[in-house]
Amino acid sequence: HHIEKTFKKGDFIFQYNDPSDEVYFVLSGKVKVGSFSNTGKEITKAIHNEGEIFGELALVEEGNRRDFAQALEKTVVCIIQKATLKALMRQNNELSMHLMRMMGTRMLDMEKRLESLVFKDSRTRILEFIFALAQRKGQRVGYETVIRNFGTHQEIANLTATSRQTVTTVLNDLRNRNVLTFNRRRMLIRDMDQLGAEISPD
Repeated sequence: HHIEKTFKKGDFIFQYNDPSDEVYFVLSGKVKVGSFSNTGKEITKAIHNEGEIFGELALVEEGNRRDFAQALEKTVVCIIQKATLKALMRQNNELSMHLMRMMGTRMLDMEKRLESLVFKDSRTRILEFIFALAQRKGQRVGYETVIRNFGTHQEIANLTATSRQTVTTVLNDLRNRNVLTFNRRRMLIRDMDQLGAEISPD
């Protein structure tokens, strides 16, 4: 029913205009989904880690891909044909609901990010991104919240349309004020309320 395929860092899993007939599941590694503007500027739409699905718009769009997916490191994906997944969804109500919910959440996420890009300054965009990531992927440990695989400063910059330097400045400022701490592997938010207050300081 499915095939597993390994991609090297930098390999494209699908490109703009490829037929939109497969859905992908990340078994290991990290995948960037993005597109290019008319001027050729790259826009990062999402970064997917192990255990996440991408390319799911194939379920609702006919024709060809409107974005690309690229391996950010050595990545193994499970490739499922759109027709196969649709058949499974027809048989399995729970799977169907899960995928619909996930797509809905992602759409809302994109909508919030778009709003943020239009109306908010770069510091607020970075803070909102971290807050949303903590709510979505964070694990509560006592009063603190741990986010694993939170991405490099450059990846956060791409996702928030800011610069790597700005991300580093904002994160270091939050670390100095003990709102959060981080290393290459994880981020620890000491106080979600404090982080929330940073976003809307009224």
